[in-house]
Amino acid sequence: MSLVIKSDKEIAVMRQAGRIVATVLRVLSSKMRAGMKTEELDDIAVRELKKLGAKSSFKGYRGFPATLCVSVNDEIVHGIPGKRILQEGDIVSLDFGAIFQGFHGDAAVTVGVGKISPQAERLIAATEGALQAGIAAACPGARLGDVSVAIQRYAESRGYSVVREYTGHGIGREMHEEPQIPNFGLPGQGLVLKKGMTLAIEPMVNIGDWRTTVADDHWTVSTSDGSLSAHFEHTIAVTDAEAEVLTSL
Repeated sequence: MSLVIKSDKEIAVMRQAGRIVATVLRVLSSKMRAGMKTEELDDIAVRELKKLGAKSSFKGYRGFPATLCVSVNDEIVHGIPGKRILQEGDIVSLDFGAIFQGFHGDAAVTVGVGKISPQAERLIAATEGALQAGIAAACPGARLGDVSVAIQRYAESRGYSVVREYTGHGIGREMHEEPQIPNFGLPGQGLVLKKGMTLAIEPMVNIGDWRTTVADDHWTVSTSDGSLSAHFEHTIAVTDAEAEVLTSL
């Protein structure tokens, strides 16, 4: 297994795709409020994507019916937008991907609706911190396991569990390229990272157990014990030094 090495020109295009993803997520985060339906967020994503001259990475992918994944509270990932009405205190994971000139950008953020509980605030902060720990470990000469274990140690040291069935991934001309990037692992194991590799790193962190369940819609993944979950993701490029975040918000 080997990662695709991107040229500087290809990374420049991915940088543009990443900026589009970041722009849409910023708009969605600013407009989210109690009382709105999750499908309204998808409508906003569709409009913003059209304005920015890009296409959806998600809609139609393996039959996924929406442009945006919206996962609420105990939902971890792949939530389908619909008639659910957001409530004050909910936490909402927004996962969004865009295609620009044949290359993908992919990112996720978890946002609170109005005032959220201190427990939820701590979970969100820890998940974003786990993402930053993984990104910091993604330097040339490191191994994939170093990224995975950095995420795991950060989350578990704060009393949380990391989801094991769903992972980060390589990204480029395809939304999902090799390799998978687990959010747990062993240091010094796996592929050696090299300049020009592009990765989507995405910790999914639960307050309770790491195990998951899939809804009858065959997409929405939730915690098996009903505990809260948060999800953050960035598309990055490995450089000569520290990783470049292509989807910086």
